[in-house]
Amino acid sequence: MELTPEKSCAECGSKITGRADKKFCSDQCRVAYNNRTRGEKTNYVRNVNNILNKNRRILEELNPTGKTKVSRNKLSLKGFDFGYHTDTYRTKDGGYYRYCYEQGYLELDSKTVLVVKKEVK
Repeated sequence: MELTPEKSCAECGSKITGRADKKFCSDQCRVAYNNRTRGEKTNYVRNVNNILNKNRRILEELNPTGKTKVSRNKLSLKGFDFGYHTDTYRTKDGGYYRYCYEQGYLELDSKTVLVVKKEVK
């Protein structure tokens, strides 16, 4: 009979009994380990998604008809973050539509943006 080496929990170091491929002594240790090791990446992604969703909500709120002009200042006052978008479309004349999912905007000048809704198929 071959003896298998004792394994210890990847989170707390306790002795593991049971299946040969088991890495944790309990569900609590497994969850704690995963939260600790994945936390920073998960928090970054969550924060970016929150910003994108907030931007989308702001554009949607200010654009009930599907196409409207809004002051850049009004977007900023509502908390819109111009540094985050999900898609960019370049126009023939060199302008850029920036989208947060299906809601987008085009900067017309330094003070005004055209808010649009992309047709989603």
